[in-house]
Amino acid sequence: MSQLKLLLDEDVWGKLAPTLRDESFDVVHVGELGREGLPDSEQLAYAARSGRAILTHNTKDFVPLATLYFFEERPHAGIIVSPQISKGSLLKQTLHLLQTLSAEAAANTLRFLTDVE
Repeated sequence: MSQLKLLLDEDVWGKLAPTLRDESFDVVHVGELGREGLPDSEQLAYAARSGRAILTHNTKDFVPLATLYFFEERPHAGIIVSPQISKGSLLKQTLHLLQTLSAEAAANTLRFLTDVE
């Protein structure tokens, strides 16, 4: 099984990516790639092309995109939606996800993080 790789959407805490890389996970923030301000559909298409699941706080736009991809049978590496939670909780939840979810299990799924604090 392959390790899950993540693309963090622009609404996600920017320091999360280097913090997770320090733990040996393959995580990049759209800001590090110069992709800020692009439409959500383009962010998801980029994530899919690059084999990365996308982590976002944007439920309003990404849940419909997940539905669209499902009905059009378009593959993606996963969509993970989180409520706006504390940085500590976001780090804990994302670390747990990366430690327990394989790339294969995340592919073509929509998942929701919850606040654990």
